[in-house]
Amino acid sequence: MEGVAFKRGLQVRWVSFIADFLLVGMVVGPLAAPFLAASGLPMLGLIADIIYFMGNHVCPQPNMGLDLAPPFIMAVCMRCYGTVTGLLFTRLLYGVSGGKGFYWLSQYGWSGAAIAIVFMMAYPWELAAQVLGWWNFNNYLVTPFGLITGLAWGLFTMPILHCKS
Repeated sequence: MEGVAFKRGLQVRWVSFIADFLLVGMVVGPLAAPFLAASGLPMLGLIADIIYFMGNHVCPQPNMGLDLAPPFIMAVCMRCYGTVTGLLFTRLLYGVSGGKGFYWLSQYGWSGAAIAIVFMMAYPWELAAQVLGWWNFNNYLVTPFGLITGLAWGLFTMPILHCKS
């Protein structure tokens, strides 16, 4: 998809722009929701309700979010937020490296996809272990599993979403 050129030669790559816009929402939204809800202002409460609605539909355990503005919690659990954090780290790394480096998995084709998939399974493996009763939910335990998943996902997709061509 071609970008739109502006008078000064600035070019917007729409796929990259939309991906960054969504990532900002995923990073800020779950953290902001409890404070928006606690504000008591109707418009901010409505925005918080929208964020919580989305969190309830993407997170398997949104009721396990951190208690940031009691009685209001984050819109997602720390496993999900760990995943978002991994995506943020890889986006920042892509911005610094310009997509150059051996660690960008998409350059390896199907082998890179396979490596990404194996590491992306950290999240569902941990969730399955919890569901099977091997351990109880603990924010310190679930966050690294989400982070590994987000890093793997980002190391594969960031060059695809933000390539210059």
